[in-house]
Amino acid sequence: QVQLVESGGGLVQAGGSLRVSCAASGRTSSRYSMGWFRQAPGKEREFVGAISRTGTSTYYADSVKGRFTISRDNAENTMYLQMDSLKPEDTAVYYCARARSVLVVIPTAAYDYDYWGQGTQVTVSS
Repeated sequence: QVQLVESGGGLVQAGGSLRVSCAASGRTSSRYSMGWFRQAPGKEREFVGAISRTGTSTYYADSVKGRFTISRDNAENTMYLQMDSLKPEDTAVYYCARARSVLVVIPTAAYDYDYWGQGTQVTVSS
């Protein structure tokens, strides 16, 4: 059974930075690409970014490109989302997820993921 646990969310002022983590259980997690999604109140869950299983490839949504950075430490089974220059519109619950298949390098759709964390709240005040 795979479990994903996010941590590190909180309240930050606009222009500030925050790093959230996603700890994965299971020895095979490093074989899969992983991603971050977010969901703001009243909105659909949206893709934030993803990272390949080795960490050599990343892909970001246009809304966060240049401000957010995804990395992973496979030895620690942990993925990170570094968020800089935060804006109030970044306020959301952030979820990490594990790709459904080892064959997809950078999954961008929610249906490409089969394991999800419980989410961590990130609030950016203006």
